[in-house]
Amino acid sequence: MKIKQKKVLVDLSELKNIYCGLGQVALSYGNYFEKNYKKSDSGYSLTFLMPKKMFGLFGDEVHYINSSNWLRKHCRYLFPIFDVWHAVHQLSRFKPAYSHTKLILTIHDLNYLYETTGEQLKRKHRRLQRKVNRADKVICISEFTKQETEKNLILNGKLCDVIYNGVDNIARKPALKPGREIKEPFFLSIGVIRKKKNFHVLLDMMKLIPDKYLYIAGSDGDKDGYDTMIKHRIETEGIRNVVLLGVVPEAEKVWLYAHCEAFLFPSLFEGFGLPVIEAMQFGKPVFSSRETSLKEIGGKFAYFWKNFDPHEMKQLIDENLDKFYQDKDLAEKEKEYAHSFSYEKHFEAYEKLYTTI
Repeated sequence: MKIKQKKVLVDLSELKNIYCGLGQVALSYGNYFEKNYKKSDSGYSLTFLMPKKMFGLFGDEVHYINSSNWLRKHCRYLFPIFDVWHAVHQLSRFKPAYSHTKLILTIHDLNYLYETTGEQLKRKHRRLQRKVNRADKVICISEFTKQETEKNLILNGKLCDVIYNGVDNIARKPALKPGREIKEPFFLSIGVIRKKKNFHVLLDMMKLIPDKYLYIAGSDGDKDGYDTMIKHRIETEGIRNVVLLGVVPEAEKVWLYAHCEAFLFPSLFEGFGLPVIEAMQFGKPVFSSRETSLKEIGGKFAYFWKNFDPHEMKQLIDENLDKFYQDKDLAEKEKEYAHSFSYEKHFEAYEKLYTTI
């Protein structure tokens, strides 16, 4: 007798903004399953919840449900019935309506604990606690996030497991030099221009390194005017060796990683720290803050600033940049470490959950 396939929904609604971190996570899920999922060979049938304008993007082996539908967003009983529902991040507005549907909840970070206060903090915390209460399985993307989750949320006996993010090997992708002038040698940093990314500490440091340039790739994106402050400081203080590139296409991002002298990442809040691993795929020295998950993810291959004093930040780079390139084996070991965060390992763990939960 043929065994009935489980019906699995994976929430990729964040594809509405593919240039943010969660949008990239959702895109990676779709790309992986397009290449590796075959309905006839799997123990489950797969449906993606995603914007209607992107239907068909990941082939015809999967089904699609419209996340742009206003009625469905506000009335979850309009969804078909699924056996398993995977919320690939904790911020989604969608959740299963039926109690027998098993919910896998992936938690990326609890940044709201540090970024908000008062009623806004309480509201976000209650919302996440309700999702944890509903979840049948809680997954965290790093040991740091697991510790934060266990410390701040009521799990009622549920165990948190860690499944590290998969990181696409973008070093194999086509590269395209940006159309604007890129002066070398240069450092690179990547991220949405928000206060938690802490980019402003790089401005004072770069004043001390006038013979090098820093390019920051990422969208403007903060309501408190942090991006405006960064632009204002660059202009009024005459910091000519720091350039904001804005959002760059994937091929240009690959070129920037491949040609930068080092990658700088002073972020204060990261559930994982994807750009750190991407830079390591290219065998580049990474200079990072040690905050939240970054010490864990950067491991022994990143150089960590003890504080954000510009002279001490510069000193760490001066002491290690040439040394990194003089050790011919170090870059290869770093690449090998970066490749250990493979999508194959990541998705194999989730596919096992889909079929066994």
